[in-house]
Amino acid sequence: MGGLRARLRPLLFALGLLAWCALALQLALLLRIALMAWVDPASTTFQRSEILRLLVEKQQLAWSQQWVDAARISPQLGRAVIASEDADFTHHGGVDWEAIDFARRRNERAHRQAERQAERRGTPVAPARLRGGSTITQQLAKNLLLSGERTVLRKAQELVLAWMLELLLDKRRILEIYLNHVEWGEGLFGAQAAARHYFHVDAERLSPLQAARLAVMLPAPKRFEQRAGSPYLQARAATILARMPAVELP
Repeated sequence: MGGLRARLRPLLFALGLLAWCALALQLALLLRIALMAWVDPASTTFQRSEILRLLVEKQQLAWSQQWVDAARISPQLGRAVIASEDADFTHHGGVDWEAIDFARRRNERAHRQAERQAERRGTPVAPARLRGGSTITQQLAKNLLLSGERTVLRKAQELVLAWMLELLLDKRRILEIYLNHVEWGEGLFGAQAAARHYFHVDAERLSPLQAARLAVMLPAPKRFEQRAGSPYLQARAATILARMPAVELP
């Protein structure tokens, strides 16, 4: 028995050290988020990775962003983004489990349909376009502090960060940071840069339709940037526009 303890001691020490490191990381993230109640984040992990990618792939520094306070962002944009991305934003605690379950079931149906089509045609299964059920808070957590890899561990960390954001920041602040850092095209971040790029106006002067058109781009801004006037975007923007009057702002 003593020999077994001696052999297990290094393993237990390593596990304990790993647990302490994980706890220290969570405390550091908690403090960083707490500072965001007063300090506007200058950039996000996702933005920095995009800058590096563009430098490597295109040898250029493509970056357009300008922070503007919530009072200088049209409330129409907040309504449009909530209507498009997270209808229950003002009520959930950071994660919308019903939306996640709905997205999972929808993706499973899409995959089964792709399999049936491939079987009829005798071709390989084409990957279905997956849709997530992430809330605005989860999207902010991922873009602010996490890498783009898709693993169970990263998703778990995203959920923890979403809970931290909701614990330490109010909904208005979460939405303000989100609107100032979300991607709206290649190297294009934040409401002010998007409003100037697409409509040549400041963010505070966005009309309801312009706000709806920006909100519709969020799931795939790089793709939609290339066809901003497509029939799909116009139809989807009209749907969002109809939902906006019922949206509750924080």
